[in-house]
Amino acid sequence: MTTLTVNDTDLTDPRTFLAPGAELMDLWRRFRAESPVHWHEVHGRAVPGFWVLSRYDDVMSVYRDNKRFTSERGNVLTTLLEGGDSAAGKMLAVTDGGRHRELRNILLKAFAPRVLEPIVAGVRERADRLVRHAVESGDCDFAQDVAEHIPMATIADLLGVPAADRDYLLSLTKEALSTEEQGQSAEEALVARNELLFYFSDLAVERREDPRDDVVSVLATSVIDGEPLTEQEIIFNCYSVIIGGDETSRLSMICGMRELIEHPGQWRRLRSGEVDVDTAVEEVLRWVTPAMHFGRRALEDVEVGDRIVRVGDVVTLWNSSANYDEAVFTDPGTFDLGRTPNRHVSFGYGPHFCPGAFLGRAELSALLTALRTHVAEAVPNGPARPIHSNFLHGYSSLPVHLRPAS
Repeated sequence: MTTLTVNDTDLTDPRTFLAPGAELMDLWRRFRAESPVHWHEVHGRAVPGFWVLSRYDDVMSVYRDNKRFTSERGNVLTTLLEGGDSAAGKMLAVTDGGRHRELRNILLKAFAPRVLEPIVAGVRERADRLVRHAVESGDCDFAQDVAEHIPMATIADLLGVPAADRDYLLSLTKEALSTEEQGQSAEEALVARNELLFYFSDLAVERREDPRDDVVSVLATSVIDGEPLTEQEIIFNCYSVIIGGDETSRLSMICGMRELIEHPGQWRRLRSGEVDVDTAVEEVLRWVTPAMHFGRRALEDVEVGDRIVRVGDVVTLWNSSANYDEAVFTDPGTFDLGRTPNRHVSFGYGPHFCPGAFLGRAELSALLTALRTHVAEAVPNGPARPIHSNFLHGYSSLPVHLRPAS
């Protein structure tokens, strides 16, 4: 096995993250110890280098600081290194300042726990039904037969997508995200993303005329400073809800299932009720860290750790390291469903903290509840297929055999 070193590691290459989990854990441990504020060169491409922050406290300091760091020039490596994001200033995740605050307040109305009560009830029913069907089948691909269907159906409920359009929406979304799969076409994914934007443009026109109790209606009928949101703001934020709400929840569920298989002692603790589902949810989120990093650009010279980050520099905040920082988490390399406190940063932090965090937790909670209710034992039934990404961690396929609870 080749040992990854701090200076030779290419964090832009998705293949780096296909290394075994223990090897990646050890790599991040060395980043935190040897070079916690690390300058990462990019070789063979005409793009700038970037800073890598791996310690919890440094990551948190930048998450909190939206005065000296901005998201408007991209918030993940792909867009940051290519010079920016086409949705900057229009989509919540890549908007700062007053416009960000106003957009966030609008979306938070649609994500308030009270408003989400019927959505969460649907999540619980859906998770229970899907797990029961998978158990009855015995063998299934947990990623494609169970996890794939919970967040996308939830998002369709949230956005108010008509039942007749949901299969179409799911097919477009899978195609739009297909570049996670090795060998998939980036051009086809771009076409699918554009189709999604056109779809929500048309739906927004309908909702402006006939508002419902859904996110598209909220966006289509809201005003900022007396002016309605632009068409681009509406469709980009609908797209953001899909991407943010589907990917991280789906991958957390798939990886959570895999970790329960890999850690039978923790599975027994969950099944017996020794650990609470809500506590287990937080540990799955910490351990999995589906969004491995987020990024910012410096708006002025800033001292981080013992290094000076210069104005214009790209800074990446590695949640997948911060969530394992020994200075914050006791025995972080142990998967402990009873861990408390658990101050992970899997949803980010600060002004850009994920507005869908409540719903994401509810989805994972519903799945774990259904698993411990209906499943006695889960065993692998084929190799898991990891996604290829320098941003997301998880699997697109997880064949399992489920034995029913008596």
